[in-house]
Amino acid sequence: MKQVAITEPGRVEVREVEVPRPGPGEVLLRVLWGGICGSDLGTYRGTFLYASYPRVPGHEFSAEVVEAGAGVDGLEPGTVVTANPYFNCGHCYACRRGFVNCCQQNQTMGAQRDGAFSRYLTMPADRVYRGGGVDARTLALVEPFAISHHAVKRAAVHDGDRVLVIGAGAIGSFAAIAASLAGASVWVADIDPAKLEGLDSFGVAGVIAGGDGFAAGVAAVAPDGFDVCVEAVGAPATFGNAIAAAAHRGRVVQVGVGKQSLDFFYTVLQTKELDVFGSRNALREDFVEVIDLIGSGRVDLAPIVSATYPVADAPAAFASAGSGRKTLLDFAD
Repeated sequence: MKQVAITEPGRVEVREVEVPRPGPGEVLLRVLWGGICGSDLGTYRGTFLYASYPRVPGHEFSAEVVEAGAGVDGLEPGTVVTANPYFNCGHCYACRRGFVNCCQQNQTMGAQRDGAFSRYLTMPADRVYRGGGVDARTLALVEPFAISHHAVKRAAVHDGDRVLVIGAGAIGSFAAIAASLAGASVWVADIDPAKLEGLDSFGVAGVIAGGDGFAAGVAAVAPDGFDVCVEAVGAPATFGNAIAAAAHRGRVVQVGVGKQSLDFFYTVLQTKELDVFGSRNALREDFVEVIDLIGSGRVDLAPIVSATYPVADAPAAFASAGSGRKTLLDFAD
């Protein structure tokens, strides 16, 4: 079977490997679509905090059940599914309290362990979620949507809030959708004008240019600051912008991942009495809620996808990814 591997920064290979077999409690899946995540792209570029090599990338995917191992019920062959790719230890303090998304020994597929970019893979059955009638291409978008949905819930976004999402990539776009569905008025900021185009289809009230015009753009639309700022880039400057744009007694949620440090005047947290949240991964309930949101027709995710490639062209897909919101690999090709 074909498998995609990042062997070192800047190098992607499509190689042939053996098809795995499901063990007890596992299912064998035939991957249908896979999304290139920002962390996959960071591994490719050598900028991702958790990267190691060689690595099979991928944790955003849809698949079809091929075979169930011993002890698995309710996942019949042919069922279209997605899966939770965050493997938790089950015994650390976070896991014991039910916060398995931020397990102290977390291993996310495509990051700390090999990912889903193979024609076939095995998964523990309890991590596999039925697609609820959502088509396979859209189902590959559930995991990043669940991350953003979780972040918006962390900040307790509610009806009437004014929300600023910094970063108009996939995670930022999904955060804008989630905040809009929660009843907020949403603005999105980015330094790339192309990424700010078409956001009105996601329920966005307006856009703000990044860079030198950011402060003036914020002042023009929210002179008192935003109730919630979602940082979805993972850069020191954008975290600083999120803090600066937040209103007094506002909430800031950090979902972007980076590995640079920031010289930060922390007293602003006290001055504004800010609530600052980290948000990592997602929980089972987030996946279920997102699948229900999509399946109910409340949101159209088609505009999120900017490019698709057959799996054989994975090197070209990685080279071009990042210029749009979401690049998908077609594993059925």
